[in-house]
Amino acid sequence: MKYRILLLVAAVSLIAAACGGDSDPTTTTAAPGDGGTSAAPGEVIDIDFWVAFSDEARLGFAEDRAAEFNTKHPEYNIEVTSFASYNDAFDAAVLAVDSGEPPGIIHFFEAATRQALDAVGADGNPIFKSVTEAIAGRSEILGEPVVLDSVVSAARDYYTVDGSFYSMPWNTSTTVMFNNMDMLKAAGVNEPPETWGDVEDACEAIMGMADAPSGCITWPNHSWFVEQSLGQQGELLGNADNGRSGRATEVYLESDGMLNYVGWWKELADNGYYTYTGLQRDWDGTSNAYIAEEVAMLIYSSSDTTFFDENTTFDNQASFMPRNEDVAYVGNLIGGATLWMLDGMDTATQDGALAFMNFFSNPANAAAWHQLTGYVPITQDAVDLLQGEGWYDESPNSKVASDQLAAAENTPASLGALLGNFVGIRDVITIAIEDILVNDLDVATRMAQANEEANKSLSEYEQLYGG
Repeated sequence: MKYRILLLVAAVSLIAAACGGDSDPTTTTAAPGDGGTSAAPGEVIDIDFWVAFSDEARLGFAEDRAAEFNTKHPEYNIEVTSFASYNDAFDAAVLAVDSGEPPGIIHFFEAATRQALDAVGADGNPIFKSVTEAIAGRSEILGEPVVLDSVVSAARDYYTVDGSFYSMPWNTSTTVMFNNMDMLKAAGVNEPPETWGDVEDACEAIMGMADAPSGCITWPNHSWFVEQSLGQQGELLGNADNGRSGRATEVYLESDGMLNYVGWWKELADNGYYTYTGLQRDWDGTSNAYIAEEVAMLIYSSSDTTFFDENTTFDNQASFMPRNEDVAYVGNLIGGATLWMLDGMDTATQDGALAFMNFFSNPANAAAWHQLTGYVPITQDAVDLLQGEGWYDESPNSKVASDQLAAAENTPASLGALLGNFVGIRDVITIAIEDILVNDLDVATRMAQANEEANKSLSEYEQLYGG
């Protein structure tokens, strides 16, 4: 309920206001609603950019790109502020707009899309502006080419709502499996498992070895993996085509796809194949178990592909996320985040923000971001650049996520859901799965309880924002 309450505060008191600045006479700030204002000669326009990364590599990338843009466009000063998580950035953004000092550009994860679209000021107008509307058909802004038309289809389709890009895609991932091929081959398994049955067979062989690891496979207990499996199986998480043909007013946590996946997960745990670290959303614990060779396989975000390539001492091979062989494969969906732009900025400030967002994901920068992390290259131009440079020949694991997303059908199931209070609903699912794994609860019974709780949460949200 945390996000519903925060957005209620936002709806009552948030005011679309200036981009944060200080009282330095050499700077200007964005005046809301002043569509014709431009910077006076010699003045610098400050634009705050809030990033939900705090690690040196990813935050450093954002800071370096901001510095490059500022040098190229000395009339602007993009100032990067770091937050430890998407949740922290989201919470801080609500408070900042409330106080009248919001950032011009905010980094939100995909689960916040519905909330961001619904956030309005005291005047009832949206807090954020569609970047499609702001670009207004231009092919370049302040000399920076517009990259929206080149955004890869998986991200383009997820973030297009009512025919408009509301935010600018940046870091996009999907779930892939990392395989310790040394261990798999020692057990007589020569290829990464493709299906649930393949995983079970591989785990039986691995755990039967004399020097078997403590477990066979792991992944974080996070609802995102459930959502991925629903997409694979062609199942919807919410009604109204996953919230894409209208507002979702109901979620389906008792669907066949849901029960199939959670039941398989529990069976792996019951057989001693799946290692649960005992913590929800334990990204570090699961990745550490894989690196330490405590498990042979790790289902994880593709965003850390480079990390695993650089930090494993064994033959690390990426593959598609294993699927349910009993149903036709539909497709995996994306994770990650986009950049949202504040509404109400003056023309000069808005153009500076737009120019920076397009510069940030130009082919060279998008390619470099992919190589640094493992997030998919966000534009086709970046993919072409990497292909031409021979990057995928050098680093075949880096292509797996893009190939998996390209293999998906364009359906509401494989696009993923747009839900009100999605973060809270994810927590309901995650807690239910922990109960099932730790307390040996019946899958159908516990997911029925979760379904009731999640739908209550969504109903309360829709009463506020559903119109």
